[in-house]
Amino acid sequence: MTATAPSVAPSDEPAAQPARPSHLRRLVPVGLAVLAGLLLYVSFPPRELPWLAPLSFALFGAAVYGRRLRAGFGLGLVFGLAYLVPLLSWTGVDVGPLPWLALAVAEALVLSLAGLGIAYVSRLPLWPLWASGVWIADEALRARFPFGGFPWGKVAFGQPSGVFLPLASLGGTPLLGFAVVLCGFGLTALVLRVIGLRRSGDEGARVLRDRTVVAAAVVTVAPVIAGAAVMPFVSNAAQSGTARVALIQGNVPRMGLDFNAQRRAVLDYHVRETMKLATKIESGEVKRPDLVLWPENSSDIDPYVNQDAYDEITRAARAVGAPISVGAVVTAKDGTTRNRLILWDPEKGPGATYDKRHLQPFGEYMPYRSFFRIFSKEVDRAGEFVPGKKAVAFDMAGTKIGNVTCYEAAFDDVVRDQVREGAQILSVPSNNATFERSQMTYQQLAMDRVRAVEHGRAVMVPVTSGISAVIRPDGSVAQHTGMFEPDTLLADVPRRTSQTLATRAGVWPEALLAAIGAGGLAWAVVRSRRGRRSDG
Repeated sequence: MTATAPSVAPSDEPAAQPARPSHLRRLVPVGLAVLAGLLLYVSFPPRELPWLAPLSFALFGAAVYGRRLRAGFGLGLVFGLAYLVPLLSWTGVDVGPLPWLALAVAEALVLSLAGLGIAYVSRLPLWPLWASGVWIADEALRARFPFGGFPWGKVAFGQPSGVFLPLASLGGTPLLGFAVVLCGFGLTALVLRVIGLRRSGDEGARVLRDRTVVAAAVVTVAPVIAGAAVMPFVSNAAQSGTARVALIQGNVPRMGLDFNAQRRAVLDYHVRETMKLATKIESGEVKRPDLVLWPENSSDIDPYVNQDAYDEITRAARAVGAPISVGAVVTAKDGTTRNRLILWDPEKGPGATYDKRHLQPFGEYMPYRSFFRIFSKEVDRAGEFVPGKKAVAFDMAGTKIGNVTCYEAAFDDVVRDQVREGAQILSVPSNNATFERSQMTYQQLAMDRVRAVEHGRAVMVPVTSGISAVIRPDGSVAQHTGMFEPDTLLADVPRRTSQTLATRAGVWPEALLAAIGAGGLAWAVVRSRRGRRSDG
């Protein structure tokens, strides 16, 4: 870091010229970037330490403040690798380190653009504001590019609890992430400004009156105050009565990519667990549910063409006396393979369907298969699924269920579309057996908790092997299962019909926050050109 303190407000005093750093001193920003990345990783589940995220960005802000563009890019890459390599380690389960490291490096390279941009705007007045906008613009890019984007690791997804979380109901994940980053960068500006004033010999009273210190303090605490102010308005209250929901976790024969080798066993496990529930209902031990949710891939045998599978699902639905949402791999009428959810009525059989719209690249489909086969033959294990085209809310015994299949929970628009379609309760059926006991399950559950607050909906998470969960609209977990054990969750879940500001606003909060970053970059370009002209 240079000895010059950051400015968050215009100043008439000329900037001090930094002394040439020693070789050892040049390593300090690199060390700060590494530590910042590791802290951000540690803030994510399975640990629940959301308060570490602002500290991470405070360190990252100190690392890139006042740096040249090339240095900002490099420090952003270092930060991204320290953060994403451990965060995405679950992607290497069963397929080895090459895909995991390739993904982490690719995502870190996109993130390094944020480091470049943040370094560039850090010379501006009120730089934490512009820098936070740059970060959100970079997250927006990562959520869309390449191959449809990979939003995993957005700052918001590490905030399933804490003071910032309620802001998701106002502006979705972009506003939630912006608040965390702004708080961290504001802390950087505050600390470095105070240090600079102290070194110049200013007394404590003058430091407290310094307008740059005041502005930095406001920027730091404003997101915290805003989150605390919104918190009382996040409600779990039912608006259209309640629905009694059963979540079935049947478990799988084995962990890893080959768990589907015994596809019939997976279906049988979920039928068996549902039949256990039916027995308890008949004995009066539990009340009959209004609806039953099975996870993604609970029937990888196509029930449309396999009569045995059709009969088993029908038997389970009739025994429990309620409609079941079944996750199945099916062949559509056009001959394509679909990851489909089927609304199964006890008497009528299969009805409405929802096809997963946002498929997982390198898993459910393989982009540029022949090219990537050069590096690994594992690419041939990827599927050839075709995405669905529209949102569908299942009407299950009078309750509108909005389905978001597994990986889709990472994408803002998919979840939002289901709520706008009329969903009173959200369901995120998932299959995490592929990733064994890795932290992936916990990271995805955190996303679901954020989505609950963002849209003011209870979120049901039926998973083949765990962790299945019932999440309240305030993001808290009411019930959950263990991993790799059959279980059933029963809960009276509030049906909600109102839409949060985030749901109504759609993509606009992200666009406006990204525009702040773009505006800061444009201002920095103008200032730079004016500076060169004046020097000439």
